[in-house]
Amino acid sequence: MTDPSSAPEILPELSAAAHNFNRKKLEKAPYSLDGTHPGNYFFGQIFRIMISSGTSIIFRTFESDKIPSNPGGRISVATHINGLVDAGVMIKTQKKRIISLGRHDLITGPIIGWWSRRNGAQPVLRKAEVEAGLTDPEFARKINDRSMLTIANCLAGGHGAVIMPEGKSHQDSKLHALRTGAARAGLVAAAIANERGNPPPVIQPTGLHWTTHYWFRTGCFVEYSKPIDINLVFDKEESIKLAAGEWIEPPSSAVHDLKDQMFNAISPLTPDSPDWETFRALKLIANLKAIDNQQPFTTLREEVLSTRNIRDDNKENSDFEKILPEAIEAAEILHSHNLDCSSIGLDYKLKKLNPKSRIRAITGILLMSLTLIPSILGSGIQSILARYMAEKSDEGQDARTTYFFLAGIFSPIFFWPLMSILLIAISDLNLLSTLGVFAVICTIFTFYFSSLIFLRGYDLWSDYSTAIIRAKLSKSEAGVRFELLIKNLNSQLGLLI
Repeated sequence: MTDPSSAPEILPELSAAAHNFNRKKLEKAPYSLDGTHPGNYFFGQIFRIMISSGTSIIFRTFESDKIPSNPGGRISVATHINGLVDAGVMIKTQKKRIISLGRHDLITGPIIGWWSRRNGAQPVLRKAEVEAGLTDPEFARKINDRSMLTIANCLAGGHGAVIMPEGKSHQDSKLHALRTGAARAGLVAAAIANERGNPPPVIQPTGLHWTTHYWFRTGCFVEYSKPIDINLVFDKEESIKLAAGEWIEPPSSAVHDLKDQMFNAISPLTPDSPDWETFRALKLIANLKAIDNQQPFTTLREEVLSTRNIRDDNKENSDFEKILPEAIEAAEILHSHNLDCSSIGLDYKLKKLNPKSRIRAITGILLMSLTLIPSILGSGIQSILARYMAEKSDEGQDARTTYFFLAGIFSPIFFWPLMSILLIAISDLNLLSTLGVFAVICTIFTFYFSSLIFLRGYDLWSDYSTAIIRAKLSKSEAGVRFELLIKNLNSQLGLLI
């Protein structure tokens, strides 16, 4: 596991969007210092529906642990490699009303910002914005203190918070150094909750796992480990001031201690590998062991936990270091062909193309053909827009899933109703009549179910396309090399702990 003191401390590179600084909107962002949620309850429930729609669009499979129950507030923390998707799946998998910290432009923007403000999201101004001259330190402190007090009061009132403690999204295979925000908010929240006689909040370490995080229609697994209790570090007088709405910084030693606890709890839930090549090799070895035990993985959860065991159990195993280079080479052959370990059959060779693959492909084409027109009408515009924005973005690979996630999120509340109204308006039905309203509602549901059926057909066709890639690879020099590497690795599995 990476040590907190050796974790990379890297300031985020400001994207073009982050340079859009709106001081007026930041000052007007809703906040609350009495423990009530600053967001609108109705919009909060709508937002959950939107997130469910978005996840059903971008994920082929979705698994989640049951989140540990806690009567008090909960700060969910995780590594941050998949943009807005990270926060979305953490919100989806718990029932508490969520308040979140977000980059300033995500709170003040025209579309995402409008929804963020309605849901009570709190803006944060990072050191990077100050150093870039977008704002002065005094205004940044004012906004950040207000946001932190709002988060702390909401937590003390029993609500949940989603905070990415690294302070930025990144594309590394190990945890970056954590910012102090989550720890400071937690310590203040604990003091306020205690002063008001409320149940104490906890820190909830969360593991966010993906088959391949930037693939469309990938798999997702949300993991919850043991919560971290938060100590009381303020005296009675300070607790009274905090409960009255005055921000007081917690002791530096307590902040760093809690931050280190978070780091040590989150780090094992990440790939925690020197690079992605090594992590993919670990997954390959875990899959080979599962096949060797005649129990190939059927879920992402199984693969994640087994890969972690391989990583952790063999850190001091010199024999493991000997077989790792071949595992890396084999895993990279798969990855370079957009394949993963599910391509390996029970005979340790690349799975062959079989008649069932063709039947699934034909079924997929039929499903896509049957739902093509409603899918284009309901989702064509936003899909094209998401693809365009993903390709033009300067925010890295995570932007790809973020934009497709946003397309799925806004479809049920913006695109589908608008298109339904337009379609009914050009028909003979009166939009204001009972029949017209019913027709609009039915059209919205038609768009939703058509998109799900279309995507299922797309999955079946993708399976066939993947089978074709495997077949071509198996006949190539790289495929021959891959199967030789797998044969050698398989003979050395006994060296693993």
